[in-house]
Amino acid sequence: MGIFRRGPKRDSRETPRDPEYGFFSVEEGRLFRSQVRAAFAEHGLEVTVYADMVTDDSDRQFGLASLAAVCHNDTRGAKAWPGLVRDHVGMVLRAMDGPPPLETLPAEQIRAQLYPRVITEDMIEREAFRHARDVAPGLREVIALDLPESVMMLTDDALSPLGDIHELRAHALRNLRALPVEGHEVLKGADGMRFDVVMGDSFFTASRVLVLDELVRRVTGRDLGIDGALVAMPFRHQLAFHAIRGADIIPALNGMAAFAAAGFEDAVGPVSPHVYWWRAGVLSQLSDRDDEGLKIMVDEDFQELLERIVGDGDEGDWQD
Repeated sequence: MGIFRRGPKRDSRETPRDPEYGFFSVEEGRLFRSQVRAAFAEHGLEVTVYADMVTDDSDRQFGLASLAAVCHNDTRGAKAWPGLVRDHVGMVLRAMDGPPPLETLPAEQIRAQLYPRVITEDMIEREAFRHARDVAPGLREVIALDLPESVMMLTDDALSPLGDIHELRAHALRNLRALPVEGHEVLKGADGMRFDVVMGDSFFTASRVLVLDELVRRVTGRDLGIDGALVAMPFRHQLAFHAIRGADIIPALNGMAAFAAAGFEDAVGPVSPHVYWWRAGVLSQLSDRDDEGLKIMVDEDFQELLERIVGDGDEGDWQD
């Protein structure tokens, strides 16, 4: 799993782009959708293919965004797409046609497979997920069930028979803390930039921002100080952090802003293109992008932090 995610070399960016998925050329988009149609046909399903989904004769809808991103990001290129598409379609159909897990799994097993998941707010309907908690602007935390081939985000109605919502969230957080660290790298730059990246196949890798203090202790062997950390969650399989301890916060912030923006673009399971300041579990957004490029947003509290640990230089004027 790459740190800075880049798609494989395929059709030139000057080639006309697919109107739905701009990381595909028009021809690549046609090839991708034809392979989706063929994969469903192998399961005896004739589907109608639209730009962003397919439907079968029972009016079931199957979204294509996640699969398109998987194909785009596979470093083997288009030759790997048929296998990726067949595997994905088979997984989706098994999940839809199999017995509902909430009706077949014992309650204790369900609790053992609960995790909190940080997602973009547009992935859920507020009325069905009243238990969802605000994490940062545009980000929410929901309780999800981890299954062998998929992750099911659980509505309030699905959670109700399992017990008290606060106890269920406590179960989910304990499970999150117990996840193994699948991969860890330290990125360094000539300008003194340094930050840690945790990677994993788990759908809940980015969600470890909810227990960041424990994750940092586990990875680095040191506790976070009172100033907290910089953190970024570009997509669901990656989390970056920089424990704030001194003046190297400036190159780390610049590097992480570029890292988060690059990792978010066209990623599978995108979470956020921004860098945040983590303090005792509270996230404050620090980076953004406008027509002129990346920019750092310094509020009064962060400015005070910079003046205390860096000094009165030109630290407030960062922009790519």
